Amino acid sequence: MMTNQANALRPAPLQPKFSIITVCYNAASTIEDTLQSVITQTYHHIEYILIDGQSTDGTLDIIRRYQSHMAKVVSEPDKGLYDAMNKGLRLATGDYVCFLNAGDCFHEDDTLQQMVHRLHEAGLHELPDVIYGETQLVDSEGHFVRMRRLQTPKKLNWKSFRHGMLVCHQAFFAKRTLAPAYDTHYRFSADFDWCIRVMKCSKLLFNTHLTLIEYLSEGMTTKNHQASLNERFRIMVHHYGLFTTLAMHAWFVVRLLFKK
Repeated sequence: MMTNQANALRPAPLQPKFSIITVCYNAASTIEDTLQSVITQTYHHIEYILIDGQSTDGTLDIIRRYQSHMAKVVSEPDKGLYDAMNKGLRLATGDYVCFLNAGDCFHEDDTLQQMVHRLHEAGLHELPDVIYGETQLVDSEGHFVRMRRLQTPKKLNWKSFRHGMLVCHQAFFAKRTLAPAYDTHYRFSADFDWCIRVMKCSKLLFNTHLTLIEYLSEGMTTKNHQASLNERFRIMVHHYGLFTTLAMHAWFVVRLLFKK
């Protein structure tokens, strides 16, 4: 009798629902790997949302083959990447939002299951505000290139990003209720600003110590590297102040010189 009462009082295991959002435009060469990466996940509390910018290259034909596995599909013109991502945010209903764009994949078929298992192992009885992990870079064939140069910190808070974007956006799972709209004034680095804003209102940030994401190394930010760096400087000044930002950039230069 006492055992039954104890079981009744024990909190149910956490079973969060993940809203996975893929934004794409004319991505016929990369989209299928991403779709398969999501729909083959062994963890099934998933809401998959696809936001397409009205592609004309066959992307939509590929999406239609998998549409039965998706909660929502939108194909219409947008005002850029972050406008499309905001559309996905507005449609999401899960506990967490994760952006997995064309060419990006979960590291394993059981990545989400492993994440939830880590929550159980930690004995958590309430959902963290942010769940995060590691990212490895892959080429267009899906072959391993390297781990990200910036190391994921054991403990993360909003000040951590003074040292750069230490957690890849795709490996940063934010509680939907804390996730603001992306600032579309930024064309290339609104995700950097978004993560900082999420962390500013977060109390519990949970490190899975897992590789979560395989990131296609030729993303939009990679192709527009200098413009992205300029935006990141402005974002850092906004959140951390000019003096701190200049000091951190001086340290970045010193670190590069010593690495050479």
